[in-house]
Amino acid sequence: MTEYTTRIDHTAKAFDTDLQEIMRKVAEMGGLVERQIGDAITALVERDTELAERVIATDPTIDSLQHEIEEKTILTIARRQPMAVDLREIVGAMRVCNDLERIGDHAKHIGKRIVALDGDFYPQKLIRGVEHMATLVSAQIKQVLDSYASRDLAAALAVWKGDEEVDALCTSLFRELLTYMMEDPRNITFCMNLMFSAKDIERMGDHSTNIAETVYYMIEGRPITDQRPKGDTTSFGATLLQK
Repeated sequence: MTEYTTRIDHTAKAFDTDLQEIMRKVAEMGGLVERQIGDAITALVERDTELAERVIATDPTIDSLQHEIEEKTILTIARRQPMAVDLREIVGAMRVCNDLERIGDHAKHIGKRIVALDGDFYPQKLIRGVEHMATLVSAQIKQVLDSYASRDLAAALAVWKGDEEVDALCTSLFRELLTYMMEDPRNITFCMNLMFSAKDIERMGDHSTNIAETVYYMIEGRPITDQRPKGDTTSFGATLLQK
Protein backbone atom coordinates (compact mmCIF):
# COMPACT_ATOMS: atom_id res chain seq x y z
CA MET A 1 0.00 0.00 0.00
CA THR A 2 1.49 3.34 -1.05
CA GLU A 3 1.65 6.43 1.15
CA TYR A 4 -0.94 8.12 -1.13
CA THR A 5 -3.39 5.22 -0.76
CA THR A 6 -2.91 5.22 3.02
CA ARG A 7 -3.66 8.96 3.16
CA ILE A 8 -6.82 8.56 1.06
CA ASP A 9 -8.01 5.69 3.26
CA HIS A 10 -7.38 7.74 6.41
CA THR A 11 -9.31 10.69 4.97
CA ALA A 12 -12.26 8.48 4.06
CA LYS A 13 -12.38 6.96 7.55
CA ALA A 14 -12.14 10.41 9.14
CA PHE A 15 -15.01 11.65 6.99
CA ASP A 16 -17.14 8.63 7.92
CA THR A 17 -16.49 9.33 11.60
CA ASP A 18 -17.47 12.98 11.20
CA LEU A 19 -20.61 12.04 9.26
CA GLN A 20 -21.68 9.49 11.86
CA GLU A 21 -21.35 12.11 14.60
CA ILE A 22 -23.41 14.59 12.58
CA MET A 23 -26.10 11.97 11.91
CA ARG A 24 -26.21 11.08 15.61
CA LYS A 25 -26.77 14.71 16.55
CA VAL A 26 -29.48 15.15 13.91
CA ALA A 27 -31.23 12.03 15.25
CA GLU A 28 -30.98 13.40 18.79
CA MET A 29 -32.40 16.74 17.66
CA GLY A 30 -35.23 15.00 15.80
CA GLY A 31 -36.16 13.00 18.88
CA LEU A 32 -36.29 16.13 21.02
CA VAL A 33 -38.47 17.93 18.49
CA GLU A 34 -40.89 15.01 18.19
CA ARG A 35 -41.28 14.92 21.97
CA GLN A 36 -41.66 18.70 22.09
CA ILE A 37 -44.53 18.58 19.59
CA GLY A 38 -46.28 15.76 21.47
CA ASP A 39 -45.93 17.61 24.78
CA ALA A 40 -47.22 20.86 23.27
CA ILE A 41 -50.39 19.20 21.96
CA THR A 42 -50.92 17.24 25.18
CA ALA A 43 -50.54 20.47 27.15
CA LEU A 44 -53.10 22.17 24.91
CA VAL A 45 -55.64 19.36 25.16
CA GLU A 46 -55.22 18.87 28.93
CA ARG A 47 -54.80 22.59 29.75
CA ASP A 48 -51.46 21.71 31.41
CA THR A 49 -49.47 24.93 31.83
CA GLU A 50 -46.64 23.15 33.64
CA LEU A 51 -46.09 20.87 30.65
CA ALA A 52 -46.35 23.89 28.33
CA GLU A 53 -43.57 25.59 30.28
CA ARG A 54 -41.40 22.49 29.84
CA VAL A 55 -42.03 22.68 26.09
CA ILE A 56 -40.78 26.27 26.13
CA ALA A 57 -37.77 25.32 28.26
CA THR A 58 -36.73 22.61 25.76
CA ASP A 59 -36.17 25.16 22.98
CA PRO A 60 -32.64 26.31 24.05
CA THR A 61 -31.43 22.69 23.97
CA ILE A 62 -32.71 22.29 20.42
CA ASP A 63 -31.10 25.59 19.39
CA SER A 64 -27.82 24.46 20.91
CA LEU A 65 -27.88 21.20 18.97
CA GLN A 66 -28.53 23.13 15.75
CA HIS A 67 -25.44 25.27 16.37
CA GLU A 68 -23.34 22.18 17.13
CA ILE A 69 -24.46 20.49 13.92
CA GLU A 70 -23.83 23.59 11.82
CA GLU A 71 -20.34 24.03 13.27
CA LYS A 72 -19.50 20.35 12.73
CA THR A 73 -20.75 20.36 9.12
CA ILE A 74 -18.75 23.50 8.28
CA LEU A 75 -15.59 22.06 9.85
CA THR A 76 -16.10 18.75 8.02
CA ILE A 77 -16.44 20.51 4.67
CA ALA A 78 -13.31 22.56 5.35
CA ARG A 79 -11.19 19.63 6.56
CA ARG A 80 -12.39 16.75 4.36
CA GLN A 81 -13.47 18.64 1.19
CA PRO A 82 -16.20 16.08 0.35
CA MET A 83 -17.59 15.86 -3.17
CA ALA A 84 -20.71 14.47 -4.91
CA VAL A 85 -22.82 12.25 -2.65
CA ASP A 86 -20.60 12.90 0.39
CA LEU A 87 -21.13 16.65 0.06
CA ARG A 88 -24.87 16.15 -0.33
CA GLU A 89 -24.91 14.18 2.92
CA ILE A 90 -23.31 17.10 4.76
CA VAL A 91 -25.48 19.77 3.15
CA GLY A 92 -28.56 17.63 3.75
CA ALA A 93 -27.80 17.32 7.47
CA MET A 94 -27.48 21.09 7.76
CA ARG A 95 -30.80 21.63 5.96
CA VAL A 96 -32.62 19.09 8.11
CA CYS A 97 -31.36 20.56 11.38
CA ASN A 98 -32.47 24.04 10.27
CA ASP A 99 -36.00 22.75 9.57
CA LEU A 100 -36.05 20.89 12.89
CA GLU A 101 -35.11 24.08 14.72
CA ARG A 102 -38.00 25.93 13.07
CA ILE A 103 -40.43 23.11 13.95
CA GLY A 104 -39.25 23.41 17.56
CA ASP A 105 -39.91 27.15 17.46
CA HIS A 106 -43.50 26.54 16.37
CA ALA A 107 -43.99 24.05 19.23
CA LYS A 108 -42.62 26.68 21.61
CA HIS A 109 -45.12 29.22 20.25
CA ILE A 110 -47.97 26.83 21.08
CA GLY A 111 -46.58 26.42 24.60
CA LYS A 112 -46.55 30.19 25.10
CA ARG A 113 -50.18 30.46 24.01
CA ILE A 114 -51.19 27.79 26.55
CA VAL A 115 -49.42 29.64 29.36
CA ALA A 116 -51.13 32.89 28.35
CA LEU A 117 -54.55 31.18 28.53
CA ASP A 118 -53.98 29.71 32.00
CA GLY A 119 -57.27 29.59 33.90
CA ASP A 120 -59.54 30.34 30.95
CA PHE A 121 -62.40 27.91 30.46
CA TYR A 122 -63.32 26.69 27.00
CA PRO A 123 -65.45 23.89 25.53
CA GLN A 124 -63.37 20.80 24.76
CA LYS A 125 -65.05 20.46 21.35
CA LEU A 126 -63.17 23.55 20.16
CA ILE A 127 -59.86 21.78 20.33
CA ARG A 128 -60.66 18.53 18.52
CA GLY A 129 -59.82 19.87 15.06
CA VAL A 130 -56.45 21.19 16.22
CA GLU A 131 -55.69 17.87 17.91
CA HIS A 132 -56.54 15.95 14.72
CA MET A 133 -54.38 18.23 12.60
CA ALA A 134 -51.49 17.92 15.06
CA THR A 135 -51.74 14.12 14.99
CA LEU A 136 -51.47 14.13 11.20
CA VAL A 137 -48.48 16.50 11.15
CA SER A 138 -46.71 14.60 13.96
CA ALA A 139 -47.03 11.40 11.93
CA GLN A 140 -45.60 13.19 8.87
CA ILE A 141 -42.63 14.47 10.83
CA LYS A 142 -41.90 11.00 12.22
CA GLN A 143 -42.19 9.47 8.75
CA VAL A 144 -39.94 12.03 7.10
CA LEU A 145 -37.29 11.71 9.83
CA ASP A 146 -37.39 7.93 9.40
CA SER A 147 -37.05 8.41 5.63
CA TYR A 148 -34.02 10.64 6.23
CA ALA A 149 -32.37 8.10 8.52
CA SER A 150 -33.00 5.17 6.15
CA ARG A 151 -32.70 7.15 2.87
CA ASP A 152 -36.21 5.97 1.91
CA LEU A 153 -37.20 8.02 -1.13
CA ALA A 154 -40.73 6.60 -1.40
CA ALA A 155 -41.56 7.50 2.21
CA ALA A 156 -40.17 11.02 1.75
CA LEU A 157 -42.25 11.57 -1.37
CA ALA A 158 -45.37 10.37 0.47
CA VAL A 159 -44.83 13.13 3.04
CA TRP A 160 -44.20 15.67 0.29
CA LYS A 161 -47.46 14.79 -1.42
CA GLY A 162 -49.37 14.91 1.89
CA ASP A 163 -48.85 18.64 2.42
CA GLU A 164 -52.06 19.49 0.58
CA GLU A 165 -54.14 17.50 3.09
CA VAL A 166 -52.67 19.50 5.98
CA ASP A 167 -53.48 22.78 4.22
CA ALA A 168 -57.07 21.64 3.62
CA LEU A 169 -57.47 20.70 7.28
CA CYS A 170 -56.11 24.07 8.36
CA THR A 171 -58.57 25.95 6.14
CA SER A 172 -61.49 23.84 7.36
CA LEU A 173 -60.46 24.40 10.97
CA PHE A 174 -60.30 28.18 10.53
CA ARG A 175 -63.87 28.19 9.21
CA GLU A 176 -65.07 26.04 12.10
CA LEU A 177 -63.42 28.26 14.70
CA LEU A 178 -64.82 31.39 13.05
CA THR A 179 -68.29 29.89 13.39
CA TYR A 180 -67.74 29.28 17.10
CA MET A 181 -66.61 32.89 17.55
CA MET A 182 -69.71 34.20 15.80
CA GLU A 183 -71.98 31.99 17.90
CA ASP A 184 -70.52 33.05 21.25
CA PRO A 185 -68.17 36.06 21.69
CA ARG A 186 -66.79 34.45 24.84
CA ASN A 187 -65.01 31.98 22.55
CA ILE A 188 -63.13 34.67 20.62
CA THR A 189 -59.92 34.84 22.66
CA PHE A 190 -59.46 31.11 22.87
CA CYS A 191 -60.43 30.49 19.25
CA MET A 192 -57.95 33.11 18.07
CA ASN A 193 -55.20 31.35 20.01
CA LEU A 194 -56.31 28.05 18.48
CA MET A 195 -56.09 29.64 15.02
CA PHE A 196 -52.54 30.75 15.68
CA SER A 197 -51.70 27.30 17.07
CA ALA A 198 -53.18 25.69 13.95
CA LYS A 199 -51.05 27.98 11.81
CA ASP A 200 -47.98 26.86 13.79
CA ILE A 201 -48.92 23.23 13.14
CA GLU A 202 -49.44 23.95 9.43
CA ARG A 203 -45.97 25.51 9.29
CA MET A 204 -44.55 22.40 10.97
CA GLY A 205 -46.04 20.45 8.07
CA ASP A 206 -44.31 22.78 5.62
CA HIS A 207 -40.97 22.11 7.29
CA SER A 208 -41.55 18.35 7.16
CA THR A 209 -42.11 18.82 3.42
CA ASN A 210 -38.81 20.72 3.25
CA ILE A 211 -37.08 17.75 4.86
CA ALA A 212 -38.70 15.44 2.30
CA GLU A 213 -37.27 17.62 -0.47
CA THR A 214 -33.85 17.41 1.19
CA VAL A 215 -34.04 13.61 1.25
CA TYR A 216 -34.90 13.66 -2.46
CA TYR A 217 -31.91 15.94 -3.15
CA MET A 218 -29.55 13.71 -1.15
CA ILE A 219 -30.62 10.56 -3.00
CA GLU A 220 -31.21 11.88 -6.52
CA GLY A 221 -28.60 14.63 -6.58
CA ARG A 222 -31.06 17.25 -7.81
CA PRO A 223 -34.04 19.18 -6.41
CA ILE A 224 -37.65 18.19 -7.00
CA THR A 225 -38.79 20.09 -10.07
CA ASP A 226 -42.54 19.49 -9.62
CA GLN A 227 -44.57 22.21 -7.97
CA ARG A 228 -45.22 21.50 -4.30
CA PRO A 229 -48.88 20.52 -3.75
CA LYS A 230 -50.64 23.19 -1.69
CA GLY A 231 -54.20 23.54 -0.50
CA ASP A 232 -56.42 26.60 -0.52
CA THR A 233 -54.69 29.55 1.15
CA THR A 234 -57.25 32.20 0.27
CA SER A 235 -59.65 31.64 3.16
CA PHE A 236 -60.35 34.26 5.80
CA GLY A 237 -58.30 32.44 8.40
CA ALA A 238 -55.29 31.82 6.18
CA THR A 239 -55.19 35.46 5.18
CA LEU A 240 -55.58 36.61 8.78
CA LEU A 241 -52.80 34.40 10.08
CA GLN A 242 -50.38 34.64 7.17
CA LYS A 243 -46.84 34.97 8.46
